[in-house]
Amino acid sequence: MTQRCGDTLLFRTPPVIAAQAAVGGKKEGEGPLAAAFDELSSDNRFGQSSWEAAEKYLQLRAARLCLQKAALPQEKVQLALAGDLQAQCTASSYAMRELGVPFAGLFGACSTMAEGLALGAALCEGGAARNLLAMASSHFCAAERQFRTPLSYGAVRTPTAQWTATAAGCCLLQPQGEGVGIAAATFGRVQDYQVKDINNMGAAMAPAAASTLLHYFKDTGTEPQEFDCIYTGDLGQVGSQLLRELLAAEGLLIKNHVDCGCILFDANEQSVKSGGSGPGCCAAVLCGHILPRLRRGSQKRVLFTATGALMSQTTFL
Repeated sequence: MTQRCGDTLLFRTPPVIAAQAAVGGKKEGEGPLAAAFDELSSDNRFGQSSWEAAEKYLQLRAARLCLQKAALPQEKVQLALAGDLQAQCTASSYAMRELGVPFAGLFGACSTMAEGLALGAALCEGGAARNLLAMASSHFCAAERQFRTPLSYGAVRTPTAQWTATAAGCCLLQPQGEGVGIAAATFGRVQDYQVKDINNMGAAMAPAAASTLLHYFKDTGTEPQEFDCIYTGDLGQVGSQLLRELLAAEGLLIKNHVDCGCILFDANEQSVKSGGSGPGCCAAVLCGHILPRLRRGSQKRVLFTATGALMSQTTFL
């Protein structure tokens, strides 16, 4: 039975990530983690008629590759928890229309993958699902059109801006068996420091990442050095520095922190400014980079902490 301790769920019988898959676009294929993806395309439309349809394809392809790796028929999937950046989780909904499995939509922006894993693990350990998919996606062109400006406008990106990943990640969760175990999940609290610059998401999200980590360490009685790595998604270079400063102010000096948005792209060579972002960013890094390292044993224990910004057309206007 799951034990509640503060804001954290402790899974006495840790559910496992039995399989995972990551799919990415052209820029992701040019980055330092290119070899980590299961599938890459040089065509950011993925043969589809629009950017939005391309994102649906991304998520659907990640799900099918994940099931293929697990040798599990899609008919045996009992629930899919999925989300994206498009209005009303459009990409997820249309992907699930084709996959044909029970579906619950999630929206946590860049935190969607972590949200899906946390909820999915709780459902699996509680006996509500035996085969559960947790997935998230984003598409640079679709996100720019919805949240910022059309690409044809040619807006100049500020040094603090982040580049939305054209990528998707999918995990298959099961109550037990072989795979990477999920020992605990902490649900964060909204932290609003009144950062209203839509081109500085790292500064907006860093306080939530710090707060969630502090709650986790307090709830579990653990310390940062007990983990091989503390991964965040996706603070970028600006947000990562702010996170370290916020934790240092609380007496925590973390030397094992890595941000997914900082490793998906090469900021010096790929003109992504502060780094990567979007639900597909940490989802793809998790599925293509982090989980394989845990499976190989090069890392034994990690924290995966993802955050989403409060910014939207509603709050911006």
